[in-house]
Amino acid sequence: MIRVAVAGAAGRMGKTLIQAISESDGLTLTAGFEYADHPRLGEDLGVLCGLGPLGVGLSCDPQSQADDFDVVIDFTIPSATLALARVCSEKGNAMVVGTTGFDEQQSSALGEYAQKTAIFVSPNMSVGVNLSMKLIEIAAKALGDAADGEVIEAHHKHKSDAPSGTAVRIGEVLATALNRSLASDAVYHRQGITGARDPKAIGFSTIRGGDIVGEHTVLFAGEGERLEITHRATSRNNFAQGALRAVALVANAAPGWYDMDDLLGI
Repeated sequence: MIRVAVAGAAGRMGKTLIQAISESDGLTLTAGFEYADHPRLGEDLGVLCGLGPLGVGLSCDPQSQADDFDVVIDFTIPSATLALARVCSEKGNAMVVGTTGFDEQQSSALGEYAQKTAIFVSPNMSVGVNLSMKLIEIAAKALGDAADGEVIEAHHKHKSDAPSGTAVRIGEVLATALNRSLASDAVYHRQGITGARDPKAIGFSTIRGGDIVGEHTVLFAGEGERLEITHRATSRNNFAQGALRAVALVANAAPGWYDMDDLLGI
C-alpha cells in the first residue's frame, strides 16, 4: 500500500485527488496540507470533500508529518512546491508535481531537489493532453515553415497564471520540432498595428472564464488549409487519474526527474 499526501488539499484539484485516492486500490490517504492560516486547518479531509470522515486532518506542517507518507501530490503554487520539495529531498519522500507557473530559476531549483529524491513533473497530468503533444510534434515536423503555429488555451476564471503551463509546454514542443527558440519567438500579446506576422512566431492566445476545466488547441494555418489539434478536459478526474499513475511510478523510484514520457513510454 502506497501512503499518499495531497498538498493543496482544500482546493478544487486537491478535493478531486482525495476522492480519487479514496476510491483507488493500492493507495491510502495519510496526510493533506494547506497554507498556515487556512480557515479549515484541522478538519477531516473526508468531511472537507463531502466523503464522510477519513480519519486524516488538514495540516500545514509537512515537515512534522514526513514519516507519514511515501509520495505527496502537489497542485499548489511554485513557492509552496519548492518549500515542500526541500522537505521531501531531506526526508526522502517522492513527489508528483502538477503545479504550473515556474520561472526558470524555480525550475532549476526543483531540478536540484530531484537529485535527492524522485520527483515527477508535468504541467498537465492528462494522458490525452500528453498524447496530443506527440501528435503536435509530428505535425510540426511534417509541416515545417509551411504553416503558422498558434496555441490557444482556455481555463476557468480562477486560474492565476497565463498562459497555462500546458500551453507553454506545447510551445516548447513546437519550438523544438521547428528548430526555433520559444524564448525569442513566442508572441504572447498582439494589439494595434503589429505589422505582418513573423514567420518564425509561435503565438499564444489565452481565454479565462466560467468553469472551463481546460482546453488547448494548436492551429497550424497554411495556405488554403488549416489543421487543428485540440484537447478538451470536461472533468478534473482525468488529471487525478494521471497523477495517481505517476504516484505508482515514483513511489519506489531512484532519485531523479520524471515526466509523462517516462509514464507513458513514448
